[in-house]
Amino acid sequence: QVQLVESGGGLVQAGGSLRLSCAASGRTFNPFAMGWFRQVPGKKREFLAAISWNAAHTDYADSVKGRFTISRDNAQNRVNREMTSLKPEDTAVYYCARGQGRFYLPVGPNEYDYWGQGTQVTVSS
Repeated sequence: QVQLVESGGGLVQAGGSLRLSCAASGRTFNPFAMGWFRQVPGKKREFLAAISWNAAHTDYADSVKGRFTISRDNAQNRVNREMTSLKPEDTAVYYCARGQGRFYLPVGPNEYDYWGQGTQVTVSS
């Protein structure tokens, strides 16, 4: 069984920074890609970033390029997301997920098979 737990969410002022982490049970990061999504109630889950199983490649949504950075530490079964220049519209529930094995850099929610519970990020104006 794979378990993903996000942490690091909270309240931050606009223009500030935040670091989120996703811890996985067991050795679940290899050879799977990992990704971050966010969702606002009533809206579709939005792709943010993905990182390949070997951390050699990353992919970012246009809306967060230059502000969000994804990284991973396979030895500790952890994937991180650094967020800078946060805006009120970044307020959402943020999820980490494990990609299906056949996808190198998946971007669609249906290309991931395990999800964390989500962590709330609120950006104040």
